[in-house]
Amino acid sequence: MSAAVVAPSKISGHTILAFDYGEKHIGVAVGDTATRIAHPLARIAAPRALAEIDALVREWSPAELVVGMPFQADGGEHALAGRVRSFARRLASRYRLPVGFADERYSSTAAEQTLRSAGRGGRRDKHLAHALAACTVLQGYLDEPARR
Repeated sequence: MSAAVVAPSKISGHTILAFDYGEKHIGVAVGDTATRIAHPLARIAAPRALAEIDALVREWSPAELVVGMPFQADGGEHALAGRVRSFARRLASRYRLPVGFADERYSSTAAEQTLRSAGRGGRRDKHLAHALAACTVLQGYLDEPARR
């Protein structure tokens, strides 16, 4: 009996952690390039974000990080873009991992709609909205034609 051989394309995927940066909370999602499916993971309070991100990086061992870049509806940068870039630079320096950006326009709106369609939402489920927004950002990143 011979051992099963796995095609290289089936083992070439890597884990990605994605972040939806906010001044008070940061949503986190995880996905991988093999399945190209993102999953909501956590909401982190911004004041202690790096300590919690340290734990997530140790747990998930990502090969890449993605940060949602805020844009206005017309495509111009949101006022928060500078802080998002600073956050991304801190991640790159701290974890020595590549950090990509993905358009996070409408990710919070999509997260809220997802919650409403599930009969959830509002203040009671705000903690879920942040992680779902990060999931939307990561799914968009994984769906880009260049990643296929």
